[in-house]
Amino acid sequence: MPYHAHQLDGHQLDGHQLDGHQLDGHQLDLPPAGLDEATRPHAPRHPVAATTPAGRAGAEALVYHHDNLRAELEQIRGVIEQVASGQTTAVAARSLINQMSMRQNYWSLGAFCASYCRVVTIHHTIEDQHMFVGLRGRDADLSPVLDRLGEEHEVIADVMTRLDRALVAMVTDADQLPRVRAEFERFAEALLSHLAYEEDELLEPIARLGIVV
Repeated sequence: MPYHAHQLDGHQLDGHQLDGHQLDGHQLDLPPAGLDEATRPHAPRHPVAATTPAGRAGAEALVYHHDNLRAELEQIRGVIEQVASGQTTAVAARSLINQMSMRQNYWSLGAFCASYCRVVTIHHTIEDQHMFVGLRGRDADLSPVLDRLGEEHEVIADVMTRLDRALVAMVTDADQLPRVRAEFERFAEALLSHLAYEEDELLEPIARLGIVV
């Protein structure tokens, strides 16, 4: 049974063009997210290899968890857009984001969006400490890809911290909204690219090797 990653066409979602971080006429000078897609390693393919029931269930579970992250990302975008249209306050937006899922306590540098970041962090920690270990032990050819995915987890953690700082600043300064929106799109671009890369490289090995996710 073949497994295919979710296709992302230029990381453009719901009319938001992520390249250049230009929102409502505001061109913001933000550093790149740090995910160099051109240098990502790729593992050997095994298109005719047999899969196992446990492996197929593991691959489906990974996609399920990733799809939940994608869906909540869109919920957060909706809250930020509500702030932009004056339908709610910046303080309420941070509260809603907290309820859905964005921050873990040891990264706190002020007030922070706790839920989503926490979910992303826990998800990445489980991958680093369990799923990646199982894959590496069963197929050494996956090591370059697993190393890169682990590095990208650290990059995404840094991008989440930048987003949280921007949200904290927006609570007392509504003029920070363009930066919040730009930081969010930067985070969304990095996370969605990472999820797609991970699925493209790991769904087949998970199904083939019988890895439990």
